Amino acid sequence: MDETRRDRDAEGRARNARPRDGLGRPLPYGAPGVERQPEGIVRTPAETLAEAQRLLDAGMPFHAHEVFEDAWKSGPEDERELWRGLAQLAVGLTHSARGNTAGGARLLRRGAGALAPFAGSAPHGIEVAALSDWARELAARVESGPAVDAAAEAPRLRG
Repeated sequence: MDETRRDRDAEGRARNARPRDGLGRPLPYGAPGVERQPEGIVRTPAETLAEAQRLLDAGMPFHAHEVFEDAWKSGPEDERELWRGLAQLAVGLTHSARGNTAGGARLLRRGAGALAPFAGSAPHGIEVAALSDWARELAARVESGPAVDAAAEAPRLRG
């Protein structure tokens, strides 16, 4: 691959074709990587939660974030902050596992804040209050310790 030219998808949009590891970090061209999540997939909330939970459990929160991002961009307006908050939790876990403790803690708290309006309910069976508690507790731990294991720290999205 000519690294002086930008990677493009079939429609000509800029897309980074470098392989990535399980935490979404770019690897050198030609290195084996983890398959990327396809973008722009419209899923039902149940499908979104099932796929995101599978990825979280596999220690791939970066990829789970992409699933939540699709829901955030394609879902109803009144649920966008819910999906955006979940995406922020996944990115916070990603950064925490990569060793970026300050950024991870900040994103975990931001995601918990975005979920706050939903705390009195359980939209789509999501345990919002428990997730917010998990995020704040993990944020406090990562600020004072080493990187975390993404799979071991994966939250439960539903009860």
